[in-house]
Amino acid sequence: MKVYTKTGDKGTTALFGGTRVPKDHIRIESYGTVDELNSWIGLIRDQDIHPEYKKILIEIQDRLFTAGAILATPPDKETLKNGQPRLNIPLISESDIELLENQIDTMERELPQMTHFVLPGGHSTVSYCHIARCVCRRAERLSVHLAHEEPIDALVIKYLNRLSDYLFVLARKLSADVQAEEVKWIPRK
Repeated sequence: MKVYTKTGDKGTTALFGGTRVPKDHIRIESYGTVDELNSWIGLIRDQDIHPEYKKILIEIQDRLFTAGAILATPPDKETLKNGQPRLNIPLISESDIELLENQIDTMERELPQMTHFVLPGGHSTVSYCHIARCVCRRAERLSVHLAHEEPIDALVIKYLNRLSDYLFVLARKLSADVQAEEVKWIPRK
């Protein structure tokens, strides 16, 4: 199978199911940003972090491929006429969201309570988490925009929302693990 197909040379691409759309279509922006997020999470996973974090990040990357596949499938291609799924795409589940919530709760028990916003930075791995969090928020906004135009699985948006929270708390936990200073943002008066 060749990497290049030349079918996108005129600025269109195929969604799951074969529908062609412009490459700047909101659906493409949505799943493309999820793909970008997945790459940033891969960079975090490549850092010198605890193996348990790496294990969770691999699970997250798997779920992001699922979210991308869901976002890449237009509603008219999701099911066959008999109601059976047309494409063999797994779904995001409440248990995927609960995993993130449990991880957040576990990390927060070991962290000092937040009293201020914190400035991103302090260590490169922490900064990667903050960048991934921002990309995750963008993916969420784009998915919400898409949901205003076409129906999508609401759990994708919920998952992205919770994932951005997870990435923020992971950044704080990694700051604590490497003993990096967490700089509070204190507005000027």
